[in-house]
Amino acid sequence: MNDTPIHRVGIGTDLHRLAPGGPLTLGGLKLPIDQHLVGHSDADLVLHAVTDAILGAAGLPDIGEHFPDTDPANAAADSTRFLTHALAVAASRGLAPANVDVVIHAERPKLSPHKAAIRANVAALLGISEDRVSIKAKTNEGVDAIGRGEAMGCTCVVGMTHRIRA
Repeated sequence: MNDTPIHRVGIGTDLHRLAPGGPLTLGGLKLPIDQHLVGHSDADLVLHAVTDAILGAAGLPDIGEHFPDTDPANAAADSTRFLTHALAVAASRGLAPANVDVVIHAERPKLSPHKAAIRANVAALLGISEDRVSIKAKTNEGVDAIGRGEAMGCTCVVGMTHRIRA
């Protein structure tokens, strides 16, 4: 018997309003920025999008079904808990992350100074090397709530591998 690789892809998105007062939590890090994202948990839209992408690749329901915002246990929750859960459930199905591509949409704050740290932390949380994680930041050119600086969004694509016996 030979091992035959199976590849699966998941996509995740998230959007949160911005409010005054920091820190800003992104990619599991508390960044020294004088704004924060509003949400039931810590509103870490990077980890929410990555979590949703992993769940999607595993053929599972979205983050809201695993961690509903109606559950008080999830109030102000650290989103690394959500990611750890998604990784464990995916691993129970024989899946592991191969690579992650993240695009953060924000007019402001400017995220360029923080991308390397976010990349390193996301890689560490996923247990993969940094060269398999991409973190990009884009503006919305003044269009919509993101472009007006009222919100931030994130899109993530994750590649997962699964080894089966042929």
